[in-house]
Amino acid sequence: MRLRNIKGAREEIAVSEYVTQNPQEQKGRWKDYFGTEAPLHVEIGMGKGKFITTLAELHPDIHYIGVEKYASVLIRAVEKKKEREELNNLTFLSVDAAVLPEVFAPGEVDRIYLNFSDPWPKDRHAKRRLTSREFLARYEQFLKPDGEICFKTDNRGLFDFSVEEAKEAGWELTEVTYDLHHSPYAEGNVMTEYEEKFSALGNPIHRMVARKPKR
Repeated sequence: MRLRNIKGAREEIAVSEYVTQNPQEQKGRWKDYFGTEAPLHVEIGMGKGKFITTLAELHPDIHYIGVEKYASVLIRAVEKKKEREELNNLTFLSVDAAVLPEVFAPGEVDRIYLNFSDPWPKDRHAKRRLTSREFLARYEQFLKPDGEICFKTDNRGLFDFSVEEAKEAGWELTEVTYDLHHSPYAEGNVMTEYEEKFSALGNPIHRMVARKPKR
């Protein structure tokens, strides 16, 4: 799906107070950045920000960082944040997921959310999938020892790939369901924009929670 370019989005993102500029400078210092001691949760590829903004409202005792590399998408999350200026526990980053080990120190992040990530369907692009073993190795660098990844998608092929990649990489699968909304894990589930759309069409939502390996 081709992204609709929003004129001026990149320029607005570059000066927005709701987007942390030069986030590499905060590596190892994110609790100081937020000003309080609290768990740090990160959503990678957050889209328009509905999911992470809702979480920040529900859990003011957790720090949230939303990562989105496309300015024309991130600008929509910024607009949501403008309407909720009281959410001091939420900020956004405009970076590629591949550079996150330069943004977070070892053991600095408690949980990663991956929601409806790009499936990169061609085999030659498998390494670009956010649940590939290449990306799992990156997450290991900054997740705390018992940190975890929570992944949701309606794409069965991507989900099966993700489950196998996690197993091969030594991650402990603590939750796996192929129909989240009719599972014991449905209680407390916060839906994304895509999740609302696809579930309304009758598509089952798949969810996996994987815990960082003990090396």
